[in-house]
Amino acid sequence: MSDVQLMWFRSDLRTFDNRALHAAAERGPVIAIFLTSLPQWQHHDHGANKVDFWLRGAAALREHLAGLNIPLLQRRIATYDEAPAALLELARTHGASALHFNREYPLNERRRDAAVESAFQANGLAVWGHTDAVAYAPGELLTGKGEPYSVFTPFAKAWHRQLASRRIALVEEPEPQAQLAIDADPPPSRDLEAMADAPLDPSLWPAGQDEAGDRLERFLRFRGHHYKRQRDFPALPGTSELSPYLALGMISHRQCLHAVMSNNEGHLADGDAGLTAWANELVWREFYLHIAASFPDINRHCPFQSHTKALAWRDDDAGFQAWCEGRTGYPLVDAAMRQLVHCGWMHNRLRMVVAMFLSKHLLIDWRRGEAFFMRHLIDGDFASNNGGWQWAASTGTDAAPYFRIFNPTTQAERFDPEGRFIAQWLPELAELPVKSRFFPDESQRRRTGYATPIVDHKAARQRALDAFKSLTT
Repeated sequence: MSDVQLMWFRSDLRTFDNRALHAAAERGPVIAIFLTSLPQWQHHDHGANKVDFWLRGAAALREHLAGLNIPLLQRRIATYDEAPAALLELARTHGASALHFNREYPLNERRRDAAVESAFQANGLAVWGHTDAVAYAPGELLTGKGEPYSVFTPFAKAWHRQLASRRIALVEEPEPQAQLAIDADPPPSRDLEAMADAPLDPSLWPAGQDEAGDRLERFLRFRGHHYKRQRDFPALPGTSELSPYLALGMISHRQCLHAVMSNNEGHLADGDAGLTAWANELVWREFYLHIAASFPDINRHCPFQSHTKALAWRDDDAGFQAWCEGRTGYPLVDAAMRQLVHCGWMHNRLRMVVAMFLSKHLLIDWRRGEAFFMRHLIDGDFASNNGGWQWAASTGTDAAPYFRIFNPTTQAERFDPEGRFIAQWLPELAELPVKSRFFPDESQRRRTGYATPIVDHKAARQRALDAFKSLTT
């Protein structure tokens, strides 16, 4: 039996601290595989920004693998249903005895992986699924009743309380292997003409594990200690901007946690307030992955809180389009939406603000906003995106109480006190006095050409309260 091992890369595009790659390299020479599935990705609402970043990440990975003498082969499939046959063909062609991959947790990905495992086992080949994206595999961290956690705070407490060093231990990049008589395929094509939008300028988000490591180092050196104080202010560079790299595994959560500990005297849950607050965001990410795996209905576009299925969402295409295009008449909302469209990314505080505006001020189904985000975000991740939207819409796990409805004007006054973020993305308002940027009066709107509010905050708030109160829990 051949010792050749196939390593199937998906959303884990790195050679360092990659558990599946490490395990494969320990067992024999490795051949790397990357399957592109543009129709399937589009079905999952992945937009051109993320797909282009994904393909550029695969190209960067190819170069790192070349330094290890590991060839990266690429195959195109239309849907996940074609993955078992494509991988089996590669195993037969190259005489591989086993396949390795790191597990993913949304429903379609778990079904795809189960089908691949069954196909390989039916053909007498070994298949190894590794836990890499999380410290605890879903089902390992349970409540006292033996149930999955559905509220973040007790999940986080249990996560920290039970954490053992082995769960976040780093694994080294494999040593270079002997050269194989197999040439790597050319980098994946970035021809995205089939997609609705063109991708962003790639210089905005350079891809690959080297860039991810550089960003982590810069964040910890210059901003990490200030993270808790500055993270909610979008005009400041207060966040790590590592979410795209985490979403596609160009850096691991373990690398980030170890970096925190090395700068915080070995601690994750206490010590430096900025670093522990940032580490907590990594636990949030894991929490939402557990939710995606443990409660499959959310993968089927269902609200986590089942009683909210009866909520009477409004059909308002004009309002939705105004929200998408950043012309609601609420400056902080509009500036945030323009940032999203132009950068493929949005500051986390603003994600909450605009999601609440759509789902509560406009009472438009949160699923429309969730899909719009996925089509534009370069860090689009089903579990985190769904979790955030359902939190804002008060339909999900650990959701904001339905009566929590952010006032976009007071949010702007609090988190953009000098109006700098608004002026950056709404240059027509830059000439106004700072206080007027938060909510211009009618004459200022006429003079600058800025939009009239499409909804009154007080009336919209009451409409949302009435809609939620009408539900029976």
